[in-house]
Amino acid sequence: RYKLRMMGVPISGPSYIYGDNMSVIHNTQRPESTLQKKSNQICFHALRESVAMGESKTAHVPTKENPVDLATKITTGATRRHLVSMLLHDIYDEREA
Repeated sequence: RYKLRMMGVPISGPSYIYGDNMSVIHNTQRPESTLQKKSNQICFHALRESVAMGESKTAHVPTKENPVDLATKITTGATRRHLVSMLLHDIYDEREA
């Protein structure tokens, strides 16, 4: 957000941050929740502040619908095809139909 504003790009409304870990989503939305690890406390401080100010909103994405898993997990078969189809347009599907 900050870099876009520095370049003169107007930003209206909040930024949406999606994740598939419900405990992370709950920790960012509830300031009374305590984080056990110091590294997590440091990382979530800025995000919690952003959510509290209304600059950001966090939301849950089911693991089966999260295209980021292509880069972070080993996916095969139908799961991989489904996630890739969310990102890319397959020209071969049109020829077969």
